[in-house]
Amino acid sequence: MRIYDIIMKKRNGFPNTREELDSLIMGFVEGIVPDYQMAAWLMAVYFNHLNAEERFHLTEIMIESGDRIDLSSIKGRKIDKHSTGGVGDKVTLVVGPIVAAAGLVFAKLSGRGLGHTGGTIDKLESIPGFVTSLDIEQFKRQAERIGIALAGQTAQVAVADKKLYALRDLTATVDEISLIASSIMSKKLAVDSDGILLDVKIGTGAFMKDLGGAKTLARAMIDLGRKNRRATKAVISDMNQPLGVSVGNSLEVVEAIDTLKGRGPQDFSSLCRIIAGQMLVAGGMKSEAEALRTVDRLILSGEALRKFDEFVYAQGGPEGFSENYAVHFKEAEIVEEVRTSVSGYVQSVDAESIGLICMRLGAGRERKEDVIDPSVGVRILKRIGDRVEKDEVIAVIYANDKRNADNEAKRLVDSFVISEQKTSPPPIVYEVI
Repeated sequence: MRIYDIIMKKRNGFPNTREELDSLIMGFVEGIVPDYQMAAWLMAVYFNHLNAEERFHLTEIMIESGDRIDLSSIKGRKIDKHSTGGVGDKVTLVVGPIVAAAGLVFAKLSGRGLGHTGGTIDKLESIPGFVTSLDIEQFKRQAERIGIALAGQTAQVAVADKKLYALRDLTATVDEISLIASSIMSKKLAVDSDGILLDVKIGTGAFMKDLGGAKTLARAMIDLGRKNRRATKAVISDMNQPLGVSVGNSLEVVEAIDTLKGRGPQDFSSLCRIIAGQMLVAGGMKSEAEALRTVDRLILSGEALRKFDEFVYAQGGPEGFSENYAVHFKEAEIVEEVRTSVSGYVQSVDAESIGLICMRLGAGRERKEDVIDPSVGVRILKRIGDRVEKDEVIAVIYANDKRNADNEAKRLVDSFVISEQKTSPPPIVYEVI
């Protein structure tokens, strides 16, 4: 069948076969199918969607377009995790050491941040000496030796997805659930694991804005995981305000360390506990109650924190980092308090706006080539439902440019909506699927 016919078939609402999708996707990767034809098919999918079978075939083709990372030689249960992205999301830095300390193998490829969302690799690279560019053999050896390894996405995993995503980004077809599910799961399934935990964010700072869409995406990804014989679970979590207090790379690493010491922000600590527990269940633990008791024990005993330090040192960071991070982290030159001009209750905190503020301060990227400043960011001291008084400090900016700090301080004030009406904070977790 001609590429023209494959596009027309999807445009008219009919499903594409495995052979048709293979001709289209691999033809695009090999340069045979031009961008304009691929873009036409993507727009047809945007309006007509993919059914479960098409989703499975698309994911399979994208996996086969690149390398697979075979972890079968590593003893023990392997567990992976993915977050759909948000503001202040440093969950991986906490749950990875916890599940590794519990005896699972946590071998994960992570990405960098772009736009208002932060990337795990950027946070880790704020640690002096930390190396994220592990080759596959280094990655596997470390995972086997200490039970945890995190590396940047290799260019050879799910090659078709990388090329396809770049075109989706240019053609306004990113936010189609079938394409999102296949994109995420092609990268997760290319790495051999026994279980996958998906953290699907919803809210103003997330890709998915409503619970219905988040649940649909979660179920689509779970279906792909299970069809590939992976124990797959999803946590639907809130991103209507930044997660935790700190947003910014070194600031978030410090907050992750505090959480592993048992003194992190309540919302962030609670989410990490739930996600780590679900990862242990996906990794074979018999019950959620047993999993949560294990998480609590590993934090209380300090075992999870010691695993974090072992992980940091194994990848080139300083030894005993959790106890001496202040020596290694460069502090921002400007620390500016942001105060409210009114009294009342916090109705909302615009997470996306705060993510963009941090990006402009230098904590994130507007373009892939932008250079990260690990010392800058913000701390959000008031959350939805909190009472505030006039002239009270609601946030703190960390910057290295005075004019930039002053401009973003004004935007930061506008990110808070404060009124006389008392409101309840949103739940940190809406549902576990």
